[in-house]
Amino acid sequence: MNDYRFGNFIYELRKKSGLSQSELAEKLGVTNKAVSKWETGRAKPTTNIIRKLSAFFNVDVNELLNLKDEDKNMKITKIVITGGPCAGKSTAMSWVQKAFTEKGYRVLFVPETATELITGGVTPWDCSTNVEYQKCQMRLQEEKEKVFEQAARSMQSEKVLIVCDRGALDNKAYMSDIEFFCVLSFLNKTEVELRDSYDAVFHLVTAAKGAKEFYTTANNAARTETAEEAAALDDKLISSWTGHPHLRVIDNSTDFEDKMKRLISEIAAFLGEPEPFETERKFLIEYPDIKWLESIPNCRKVEIIQTYLNSADKDEIRLRQRGENGSYIYFQTTKRAVSGLKRVEIERRLSKDEYLFLLMDADTSKRQIRKTRYCLTYNNQYFEIDVYPFWNDKAILEIELSDENTPVDFPEQIKIIKEVTFDESYKNASLAKIER
Repeated sequence: MNDYRFGNFIYELRKKSGLSQSELAEKLGVTNKAVSKWETGRAKPTTNIIRKLSAFFNVDVNELLNLKDEDKNMKITKIVITGGPCAGKSTAMSWVQKAFTEKGYRVLFVPETATELITGGVTPWDCSTNVEYQKCQMRLQEEKEKVFEQAARSMQSEKVLIVCDRGALDNKAYMSDIEFFCVLSFLNKTEVELRDSYDAVFHLVTAAKGAKEFYTTANNAARTETAEEAAALDDKLISSWTGHPHLRVIDNSTDFEDKMKRLISEIAAFLGEPEPFETERKFLIEYPDIKWLESIPNCRKVEIIQTYLNSADKDEIRLRQRGENGSYIYFQTTKRAVSGLKRVEIERRLSKDEYLFLLMDADTSKRQIRKTRYCLTYNNQYFEIDVYPFWNDKAILEIELSDENTPVDFPEQIKIIKEVTFDESYKNASLAKIER
């Protein structure tokens, strides 16, 4: 994984001195590519060069040597989640958030730059040329990633996962070869430098290829492509990233939920983590001992507020606020029936302002679900215990298993009433209904 901390230190020293990478390289007797690799964390200078850096910047050599070798336990990984239009990226972000937060990662998301610019009024058709637009987009992408990397280095977490909603090489699919060359020259970067600045790339195939019935432009204001255009663009995006040392393509050979699980499995495998998605079971339990839960170190408390929205169709649309101690993240989830028991679930992250605006369309026939979730690890099994304010004698416990036949090892403090995995009356949507 890239050592961003050391690289950022060199970058800050160079900037304070008003030097370009080429100018610093000349003074040290190395190439500008070497300096670029130090600053992006993809390589470290030799001890001899460390001494030269120390003398040139008037920094204690021991400080540089210690900075080069310390923080062995901190791992910062920067990945890209990309894909053709309507591939499931927005939903994927929430899956990644849940899966790897539970595994001890601090997960940071770099928002999609194209959507930010276009919804903000900066569009390819309003700029003088496509090249001028792409210069703006790729420059902003570069600066945003530097900010997130800098923030990650300041955090106390041992494991930080930076997830880029599209990366720099996505832009290549929207340019001719000549246009791309012009933008690279403007950035003073090579294609390889841009491409390999990410630790891994995960491409989600557009629904237009293999799941055309789910292709839509309704959930993204910046999406205008037809299904045929989306399929062609998907191919270009894969081509743009081809050559990266860790590129994985997640197709539509399974249903959408399994597509998300395959993505998480690929990311987990790359990070060296065990696969997190398995079979889920749900149990009705006696009201738990809250003091015990809050006293043990392997338990984390999370506050959740869930609100159901009005829907003209048979879709189930809900908002969720999730967090603790005044720090929250927000999601909108739409569950859509396809046939029989089969449903497709679409989830996207929201800003706080978007969340508050959507609350105005709350379904008043359903109450807002407030619950306290206790996430508990016990004997290598992961439990989620939901405590509701309208129950003082029972609660809901969920667990994900690698196999449905895996025995559940419940803590002795947890008293099981019955299993309710397939009981609709214990689903949140049912609990939200107001009896008239």
